[in-house]
Amino acid sequence: MDGVLVRGRTPISGAQEFINRLNDEDTPYLVLTNNPLYTPGDLAHRLQSEGLKVPASRIFTSALAAAAFLDSQRPDGKAYVIGESGLTQAVHDVGYVITDSDPDYVVLGETHDYNISQVTKAIRLIIEGARFIATNPDPSGPSEEGIVPACGAMAALIEKASGRSPLFVGKPNPLMMRMALNYLGVHSEDTVMIGDRMQTDIYAGVTSGMETILVLTGVTTREDVELLPYVPTHIVASVADLV
Repeated sequence: MDGVLVRGRTPISGAQEFINRLNDEDTPYLVLTNNPLYTPGDLAHRLQSEGLKVPASRIFTSALAAAAFLDSQRPDGKAYVIGESGLTQAVHDVGYVITDSDPDYVVLGETHDYNISQVTKAIRLIIEGARFIATNPDPSGPSEEGIVPACGAMAALIEKASGRSPLFVGKPNPLMMRMALNYLGVHSEDTVMIGDRMQTDIYAGVTSGMETILVLTGVTTREDVELLPYVPTHIVASVADLV
């Protein structure tokens, strides 16, 4: 989403034409995001208010992937969750109870205000035996005021204090890609991953057996590509080149 379709609150030139083509041709697609803060409905509203007509059913977040993982591992379980509505609703939707009483999992996501008492509770529950998963490994994220700590940074704190490493479900874990493929009902050989980050988007696509397209409207430059042991299938200036 960010860096491919929008930059901040501004649609990238050609993005709506690209989405229109997918919609008009009834091509299966998903907008993937590691951001677990918001529900697909919230994100769809945001995109639509910015002029991008992406329905909620076409948005797949790391929160949805984390909830699907819980459901596949221990259906109808219990979890202690640190996160906003995007994560808590996804966990509830798969039949989980959110509680701090003997949970099967501690699930860490993003939040607007990390609370030290919540983090301390999470550490103690993990030491007592709860399994530890996190939505995404991003250490920081942007805000209107500047960089803010994100899920990866908080997960590192919890890991250091508890001695237990989390499983990060979101990109670049191929697990999220497999869940997205299953959600669409398609095969990796027939799917293309478009992204602006080599270490997450393109890496996830490559390790999942997909064709990959790097767009240069986000954080990665052509020079950055030469520093890594893997390369995208194609490099384009923006999604406008795909129309």
